Amino acid sequence: MNSQEVLARVEKIESLPTIPPILRKILGLIEDPSVSLKKITDFVASDPTLTARILKMVNSPVYGFPGRISSVSHAMVILGLNAVKGLLLGVSVFEIMQKSMIGLWEHSLSSAIFARIIATRKELASPEEISIGALLHDIGKVILIMALRDEYLQIVNSINGNERNVFEIEREKLGITHAEIGGVVAKKWNFPLKLIEPIMYHHRPQLSDKFKTEAAIVHVSNILALSRGIGYSGEVYVPAVNPSAWEILDLKEKDLLEIFKEAEEPLNSSGDIFSSDE
Repeated sequence: MNSQEVLARVEKIESLPTIPPILRKILGLIEDPSVSLKKITDFVASDPTLTARILKMVNSPVYGFPGRISSVSHAMVILGLNAVKGLLLGVSVFEIMQKSMIGLWEHSLSSAIFARIIATRKELASPEEISIGALLHDIGKVILIMALRDEYLQIVNSINGNERNVFEIEREKLGITHAEIGGVVAKKWNFPLKLIEPIMYHHRPQLSDKFKTEAAIVHVSNILALSRGIGYSGEVYVPAVNPSAWEILDLKEKDLLEIFKEAEEPLNSSGDIFSSDE
């Protein structure tokens, strides 16, 4: 299979019978370039399960807001349109993550926690948005599972005992990686570059054009989550951090120890997010 065949399948993703109806509706909503915060708020508010999941996420240790947020409209205003679109996608695909690749949701949550902490330490604007980029960094794996389930799960299963990274084997077998697929669909869904680039370049942050710092944060957060051993992303070994990410973020060993320490409580508290839905 080559990259063109894979992209053709991905392009038809919304018409697949395996896509849950709620996800199909959400994709239609976020693909609309003129969608407003109010339209998304009304959509979420009309679905009790989505409302519960969004509020659970926003009030969770992933975001660390000091007060409890009790309404969807409050959550939307605090996060902003781009983060809300990403969060909506994240909470709607978590069941697919749980059923198709056990541990991918937990890995994604852990990455989001590390990303928010690093972005806050670096005093970047909108750390929540960067956290959403980390939550969605492996969305390409979910898309590949939906578009070509058997072929992709075969790739994931072939990783055991293999010293190469998932994206290297993807490139060999499919001609394209989950990171690139993630970037392609993020563009299709009208996400801003600030989310597209960290998703697309989370393995090679040096290739990011306008958002190198954000891409480097998601890259490092992914690796910190892997090294912490929460969840499963398909990787057997923890890859080395790209040298350019160290340069971009200027993180020292002392910084990493402090980041791990700060992440410990939210990581330990995040396990029950959606473990039992209301």
